[in-house]
Amino acid sequence: MKFIFISSAALAVLLFAGQAPAADGQEVYSNNCAVCHAAMPPKLGDKAAWGPLIKKGADVLAASVINGKGAMPPRAGKPELSDADIGAAVDYMMTQAK
Repeated sequence: MKFIFISSAALAVLLFAGQAPAADGQEVYSNNCAVCHAAMPPKLGDKAAWGPLIKKGADVLAASVINGKGAMPPRAGKPELSDADIGAAVDYMMTQAK
């Protein structure tokens, strides 16, 4: 019985040790996007501005952040942001405009 418990615990550690925790979109937005998107469009929650963007899809919007667009530099000027961080922030911003 003790062997089964230890084996199960070891397996769980191995399975989850290499996985990064899921990015918190609101936190990523607050720490990296809020300053600009409070002053420049599309502003958080602006349904009229976000409507056409949402229709393009999250993948297209995330690619715009990753590659840069207009005044926004690649990765929003934060090279340490992972693709998952960016995707989570985009998802959060989209949900605020629905």
